[in-house]
Amino acid sequence: MMNTLLILFSLWIAPNPPKNVYDFTIKTIEGKEVKLSQFKGKKMLIVNTASKCGYTPQYEDLEKLHKQYGKDVVLIGFPAGNFGGQELATNSEIQDFCKKNFGVTFLLSEKVSVKGADINPLFAYLTSEENPDFKGEIKWNFEKF
Repeated sequence: MMNTLLILFSLWIAPNPPKNVYDFTIKTIEGKEVKLSQFKGKKMLIVNTASKCGYTPQYEDLEKLHKQYGKDVVLIGFPAGNFGGQELATNSEIQDFCKKNFGVTFLLSEKVSVKGADINPLFAYLTSEENPDFKGEIKWNFEKF
């Protein structure tokens, strides 16, 4: 918790502290930077994912959601190994697994950390009280924001 507070503090003392998710830039699983601000006006569903979890079959339903509502809802999966090391080691392994097993075409970020000392800044924001939809720390894989 203390490390999360330090990360949040450094975000808030930055010249332009984040006010919402649109203030963040992510790196895709292919290594490209994507500004979330390009999705303003659309709903966004952010999910922390893992390839070796009992919840992994959710990829199938998430892909269906993406295909049906992709024009209006931006779905972003954030592979993370924070819970029982249930994510594959590399971005390319994750991408291959998701495509081969579930036909995933929705946006995937690079592998990130969603809690702890190395928490990704977006997830530090999402799990902070600064987030108007604050729900606390992530408890397991496939939590949705």
